[in-house]
Amino acid sequence: MPERTAADLVVERLRAWRVPRAFGCPGAAIAPVVAALDGAGGDPEFVPARHEETAAYMAGGHARFTGGIGVCLATQGPSAVHLLNGLYDAKLDGRPVVALVGEDVTGPLGGAHEEIGLSRLFGDACHEFVRYARAPEQVPAVLDQALRTAAATRSPTCVVLPLQVQQAPVPYRLPPVAGVTTATPGEPPARVLPHETDLAAAASLLGGGGRVAILVGQGGRGAAGEIVALADRLGAGVATSLLGKPVLDERLPFHTGVLGEVGTSAAAQLMGGCDTLLMVGTNDPWTGYYPLPGQARTVQVDLDGRRIGSRYPVDVPLVGDAAETLRALLARVPENPRRGWRATVERSVDRWRADAAARAAEPAQPINPQLVVRELSARLPRAASVTVDVGAVVHWYARHLELPPGVDAHLCGTLGATGCALPYAVAAKLARPDRPVIALAGGGAMQLNGLAELITVAYRWSKWPDPRLVVLVLNDRDQPGPGGAAGRRADVPYAGWARLLGLHGVRVDRPELVGAAWDEALAADRPCVLEAVVDPTVALRPAEPALADLRGLVTDRDPARRPDGGVTLRTGVAVPAEHVV
Repeated sequence: MPERTAADLVVERLRAWRVPRAFGCPGAAIAPVVAALDGAGGDPEFVPARHEETAAYMAGGHARFTGGIGVCLATQGPSAVHLLNGLYDAKLDGRPVVALVGEDVTGPLGGAHEEIGLSRLFGDACHEFVRYARAPEQVPAVLDQALRTAAATRSPTCVVLPLQVQQAPVPYRLPPVAGVTTATPGEPPARVLPHETDLAAAASLLGGGGRVAILVGQGGRGAAGEIVALADRLGAGVATSLLGKPVLDERLPFHTGVLGEVGTSAAAQLMGGCDTLLMVGTNDPWTGYYPLPGQARTVQVDLDGRRIGSRYPVDVPLVGDAAETLRALLARVPENPRRGWRATVERSVDRWRADAAARAAEPAQPINPQLVVRELSARLPRAASVTVDVGAVVHWYARHLELPPGVDAHLCGTLGATGCALPYAVAAKLARPDRPVIALAGGGAMQLNGLAELITVAYRWSKWPDPRLVVLVLNDRDQPGPGGAAGRRADVPYAGWARLLGLHGVRVDRPELVGAAWDEALAADRPCVLEAVVDPTVALRPAEPALADLRGLVTDRDPARRPDGGVTLRTGVAVPAEHVV
């Protein structure tokens, strides 16, 4: 029987926790774990990335698209440093990720490999749990604690594995270690529901509202049916945060779209006109788009009580799971017979949709980037996964890509780090190789991480039952954009690079060919890079808060004052006199 080492224990614990793969870059100080993974027969699988940063993004992407725990690994020194962007991404968006970091301390004191203290390096990004395994017998328990903490707190954790510990032989029956126990992996999370008195108070508040708005974040995943049923009962309009965009069918007539600077005028008007607000699983930072303080009585539902009241004053806090909490509210909230508010919301949605279509149709040189993203909506395969990078593409995704039920989408929403879309896409494709994946990126993001990770795609795609992984690159040739900043990156033949790797590549620079280019990319028998040459001067036009005039944000024209002392803003929203300052 071959000798068993502590590195084999790492593989055993990952397998026990049903972790299907680990992403990383091999290095000397983590080599025993990589070798053990290579010998595990694909359970779990080791996925080499081109860079440690993208490995951490892939782990976060796995957590996003599967709901499971993502695992990444690296060696010490600069390799460990490179994990941080992806770990902070997981921390800020609440994703369970475990980083396994190797360390070799046998060199001379003060040597280059001891320049970075790993506990301090990961102490903030992985603040819930950073531990060293000091002896081989500790490895199972430390890994269990790291995995359990990541799952329970929805955050990244870190385990440092000294090289000597990884290499140490261990018996097949481990001796007990005082004070260290190995936990049973994978218990289901606890069921969390608010108290009855709080549910009754929330139902009374919502039932008494005349103009109800519902703001949905990523915490509303799995509760779409309950949200729609409650919105219908209350005659409410719905808006989402950027991270909450995939939760609901965006074709609903009362769905106003994404709230915030990247969002829609209809969502801003919904917030500006409501007198009652229900927040579901959202920590949306665009507080300038919320109702004015005191304008709306508010109920907030969140599984994490620390987030309640952090963005807007809350009258009734409900700590609990979104779906179950909303089901409990549905049993208590009466039908609202007044439908005038819902009709107002739907007219606002119609106006926005017409405006969005007109924006996408505006002429540009050579192509309007809004048109490129909008043309995808009608062609988006059902059960697809969508990943979005950082930059102007976020604006076009938020406003122009309509997500039907069954399509999941993720982006680096809180950290806002560039270069995440293709690593996320790789993770999504490895998790469900039978489903199509579309990644949306700009030229800068593609040059940062995407070009390298296309090598990973080229190496793996032939094993996928559905080969469709389409990477849209909005190539502005790094020309000066709306801000007038001069370009500094070289233009890159993105589609040509894909073809060089044996993938499919399509380049389009005429607006009338955009639809055909999408059809070709989605029909290709292998992954494809769709390079669209777009006009960098197309204005982003951030949505204006409906109450911007009152917040002092808009001064170029006075609002129209009404006889009752209120005002009608340029956006068409009527503001009561008591809110005029």
